[in-house]
Amino acid sequence: MIGVIRRIWIPTVMIIVVAVGAAVVVRLHGAFGSPRNRPGSSNADSIVAFNPKRVLYEVTGPPGSLATINYLDAEAQPHEVTNAAIPWSLTVVTTLSAVIANVVARSDSTSLGCRITVNGVVRAEREVESYNAHTSCLVKSA
Repeated sequence: MIGVIRRIWIPTVMIIVVAVGAAVVVRLHGAFGSPRNRPGSSNADSIVAFNPKRVLYEVTGPPGSLATINYLDAEAQPHEVTNAAIPWSLTVVTTLSAVIANVVARSDSTSLGCRITVNGVVRAEREVESYNAHTSCLVKSA
């Protein structure tokens, strides 16, 4: 009998210590831990739409010339406008928190310019004077 007690007393004490420790952690978690959430409930506030962003793309050059224009919409999807009459402009309105604005234009005229305006503030502008002018404007985070 003494031999059996000598062999199992350490595992028995370990099991008792782990059980008492687990009970203490469970009790203290309710007192000091975060409150328990039910599935489907959320502590986050609902997101309310804010003032929309207005991104204005503009391409300028000699009046009457034609250009091929590529730009990104609010979801960063590319679009192409071929044979667009200069001057050209497009307004994109979104409630997304961030927008990548990019416009690229090429023309057979000798001068070409681009401008990106976000909520009335010019964020990118470029003018090019060259044969078969090509220009681009980029706003990484509008």
